[in-house]
Amino acid sequence: MTFEERIDALTARHEALTMNLEFIGHDIESLLKAKVQDGENIRALVRIAEIHERRLTDLEGGPPR
Repeated sequence: MTFEERIDALTARHEALTMNLEFIGHDIESLLKAKVQDGENIRALVRIAEIHERRLTDLEGGPPR
């Protein structure tokens, strides 16, 4: 393998690695956004569960709040 061929091969590998890192970066950004959305959804579900629990307690004649 000549010096030029080696340089070409290294350049191609460098470009491929750079592209893979860009894809990984985009994937990480997407996962972080999904994590934030999941947290918001979980908090909303907790609020709904608390409201339902209060309603059930009131219906069952539980202690006043």
